[in-house]
Amino acid sequence: MNFELSEEQAMLRDASRDLLADRAPIERVRAWLDGDEDVDPEVWRLMAELGWPGLGLPEEYDGAGQGVVELALVAEELGRALGRGPFVPTAIVGRALAASGSSRLRAETLPALAAGSGWATWAFAEPHAPWTLDGVHTTADAFVLDGVKTAVQDAGGARWLLVTARHDGVPALFLVDRDAPGITIRRQRVLDQTRAFYEVRFEGVRVPHERRLDAGPEEIQRLLDEASVLRCADALGVMERMLELTVEHTTARVQFERPIGSFQAVKHASADMALLVHGTRAATYYAAMAADAGADDSARAACAAASYASAGAGEVAARALQLHGGIGFTWEHDLHLHLRRARADSVLYGDAAVHRDRLCGLLRPSPASA
Repeated sequence: MNFELSEEQAMLRDASRDLLADRAPIERVRAWLDGDEDVDPEVWRLMAELGWPGLGLPEEYDGAGQGVVELALVAEELGRALGRGPFVPTAIVGRALAASGSSRLRAETLPALAAGSGWATWAFAEPHAPWTLDGVHTTADAFVLDGVKTAVQDAGGARWLLVTARHDGVPALFLVDRDAPGITIRRQRVLDQTRAFYEVRFEGVRVPHERRLDAGPEEIQRLLDEASVLRCADALGVMERMLELTVEHTTARVQFERPIGSFQAVKHASADMALLVHGTRAATYYAAMAADAGADDSARAACAAASYASAGAGEVAARALQLHGGIGFTWEHDLHLHLRRARADSVLYGDAAVHRDRLCGLLRPSPASA
């Protein structure tokens, strides 16, 4: 598989980095940390003008018709810049609607998502349950939703919620209006202050039959794999920036009349960080390309990338903090914001243990082949 980006993909990456550096620098990120809004409206408007919300949507619905690779490139730059906003959750919901929604539902929602006039998010995880299909306990008996979802990103300002619930005992997807009767949303206090997460309660929420997507457990698992790859891309961007900050610090910090970066122990720790960054990039890019190609090993590639990135993000964060010393703990230094985001990325859509367990199941030969 060719890991080289095409000219168009490289231009997308560079344009994304330039936009975020110019319009969403770290000073602007800090200014929004204590705000109640899910998104910086000016930055979201510029993203919409560049076509980011519709990047992965079909062209017939005003999208760009791109794949997981292009979405991952933007997600990587958002992670690097600690960007906020519903790009990733909207992309996930949009792909689900494009693949499994009815023609009427697609016509109703996809043009709005592509234009950025409204966004959507995925309500999947539940309290004290693994981020897997087995962890879904919300029910949709007779198309009436009851249950609680947690860590729902950017749900406060979302127009639609894509809800995973059990219908007749089988996981299914339902698209629900954010302001439907019976929905209660509460902002959660989380470690990562650069993104907004919510608890969403469903109490007798009625869903029209046409709002159920034609997606079963296999399609939902594939969507979860794609979401995990985009989370890996975000983590990759965060890890890259933490490595850059560490190199800058160890080059400028002097002890015993020498930059501390010249000491062997510091060199080894920095090299370990670089290896984790390069490994995460290779695993993430391969998983994204495999998903776009429909490769036989796409599920295994997604699990491998997610488990590697989950563990790697925490390790790079720990090394960066160690090499920065006490200054890395301070509010004034930017490192702690990247540490928080890296920790959150290490568990979103399942931590390393969840993906390693599933990978073992995928690698285990079936009884028939055995």
